[in-house]
Amino acid sequence: RIAKNTLLLYIRTFMIMAITLYTSRVVLNVLGVENYGIYNVVGGVVAMFSVISGSLSSAISRFITFELGCGNIERLKSVFSTSINIQIAISLIVFIVGESVGIWFLNYEMNIPSDRLVAANWVLHCSLLTFVINLISIPYNACIIAHEHMKAFAYVSILEAVLKLAVVYALLSSPFDKLSTYAVLLVIVAVVIRITYGIYCKRHFYECNYRYVYDKLIIREMTSFAGWSFFGNCAYIFNTQGVNILINLFFGVTVNAARGIATQLNAAVMQFVNNFTIAINPQITKSYASGDRKYMFMLVCRGAKYSYFLLFLFVVPFVLETEAILTMWLKVVPEYTPIFMKLAMFGSLATLLGNSMMTAASATGKIRKYQLWVTMVGCLVFPLTWMAFKLGYPAIITYVIYIAIYMLLIFVRLHILKGLLDFPVMPFIRQVICRLVFTSIVAFIIPCGIIYSMNSSILRLCIVFAVSFLSTCVSICLLGLEQDERAYFISKLKNIMLKFNKV
Repeated sequence: RIAKNTLLLYIRTFMIMAITLYTSRVVLNVLGVENYGIYNVVGGVVAMFSVISGSLSSAISRFITFELGCGNIERLKSVFSTSINIQIAISLIVFIVGESVGIWFLNYEMNIPSDRLVAANWVLHCSLLTFVINLISIPYNACIIAHEHMKAFAYVSILEAVLKLAVVYALLSSPFDKLSTYAVLLVIVAVVIRITYGIYCKRHFYECNYRYVYDKLIIREMTSFAGWSFFGNCAYIFNTQGVNILINLFFGVTVNAARGIATQLNAAVMQFVNNFTIAINPQITKSYASGDRKYMFMLVCRGAKYSYFLLFLFVVPFVLETEAILTMWLKVVPEYTPIFMKLAMFGSLATLLGNSMMTAASATGKIRKYQLWVTMVGCLVFPLTWMAFKLGYPAIITYVIYIAIYMLLIFVRLHILKGLLDFPVMPFIRQVICRLVFTSIVAFIIPCGIIYSMNSSILRLCIVFAVSFLSTCVSICLLGLEQDERAYFISKLKNIMLKFNKV
């Protein structure tokens, strides 16, 4: 089931990534570097509210998936309706705060050119509306993922990408301010996607028929879980959107544009890994709910390892040929973008190893200690970045700090899971971390030799991509997989080759 759902999501991702990369290039060219930087940093102000939505989203996903694993239908219906009530209340709070504090911060504290303040305010209003619409959609999305209806999830995501492509063409012909128009059109896309999710869920899932419910026990459990998730999400928001604002204050919107492009390309690649994570997370929660700890531990270890390998297939060629890729993708490559891109991908590798561990901790519902320690360590990125900028270090130092902190967090997470679930720490270190280190080093050797022996060209780019893929696959097979995993994949490969020969 995990493999099938991942494959469906991969097909969706290939289409979305192709559309996203094209639309990003056109949007950058139409808006210009300055406007693109403004959109990235102002949108980042609104995205800081996702510290609230992210915590609620994780709570909703956990409770819906857990109740499905337990088979408690009536409680599942109550959880869904309670989720809707909570999201509506939070949406109102976010909108009011955003339209008051957000506008003050934008107009009086941020480093925005005076002639672009009107457009920046339009971006803020529209970003808030888009955020609120997406917030209300979270319970419906959680149901689709919990039921593992990945085909629907893939189709709606493709629809969203196509609509954003239409936005780009509308932007090209718009006689109005390009930045304001872009923000308004994205609101319309969010409304269409919200309606689509609602219709599908009501037709396919029995719990998605809203009824007013006021269950104090469910509200207390969900808000307690969400409260600690909120505490944990603070670290991520400070480390991303908070750092965006620091970069804006110390270096200006041009460097924000470079970071925005690097983040967008990295996010496009990360979609391939997120597909696997989306497919495996419900299984981790359901296995805990059904009492199958051994299967859950296996999923956590292999989830961390396989998600790392999936991203690493892209990391080797993208890191070695970053400049060539960005030049082909964009007509104008802002300064700092290549180095930001390389470091962002290494940062994502460090982050990935903690995702399946977080899902295991969330499955228990007892996340207080986990979130407390992970947040205290993770939040160090923001103050250390601020101190480094104050001391005169360049903008790239924030990525170096991020990577170091999130590598440290791997061992913090393992220590906490040991006490929470009696998690097998040493097997994880041997079977996951040690294998990943050796695999990563060996996979880079041959592609690096090609980079230093050939001049930059389309031919070298193609050779590096081909050799990187082969080198990484061989390294994963020989060093990254255990004997039983290697035997399984080889047998599957032989079956595929036999079917291909028959055709």
